[in-house]
Amino acid sequence: MNPILFTKEKYNQIKKGYQELLIARKEAVLHLTKAREMGDLSENGYYRSSKSRLSSIDHSLRKLSNFIKYGSVIDFVNKGAVEIGCKVMIKENNRSQQYQIVGKEEADPKMGKISNESPLGKLLLGKRAGESIELKTPSGTISYKIIRIE
Repeated sequence: MNPILFTKEKYNQIKKGYQELLIARKEAVLHLTKAREMGDLSENGYYRSSKSRLSSIDHSLRKLSNFIKYGSVIDFVNKGAVEIGCKVMIKENNRSQQYQIVGKEEADPKMGKISNESPLGKLLLGKRAGESIELKTPSGTISYKIIRIE
């Protein structure tokens, strides 16, 4: 299995979130126990709600557990070329945009984080400041120039 790539900050957030969910799970189990003690479970909305909450927490714990187990922290060292973990400033026409290249699980384009597996991310990998790339899209080709790599 390929490692799941994360920045150090995101990996630490995942570990912290996992610990917080373990605490929330203990509370959810207590609520479910109280709900069971109320008697008739078929018409007990508190029971259904508590059971659903515990199920949701368990699902999230499994997901975060896999991220922790198979996750790999990206260790970016600026070698002058775009690689996973770096921030890259690109320019299209007169518009500049900065992106951080991250693993697919961490990608969030609205926050300026694009996946190394995305079309733009793939094109940027290995390029240097001053180089240009062309991204083919259904509406035409877009040209970008790499301004800066951090």
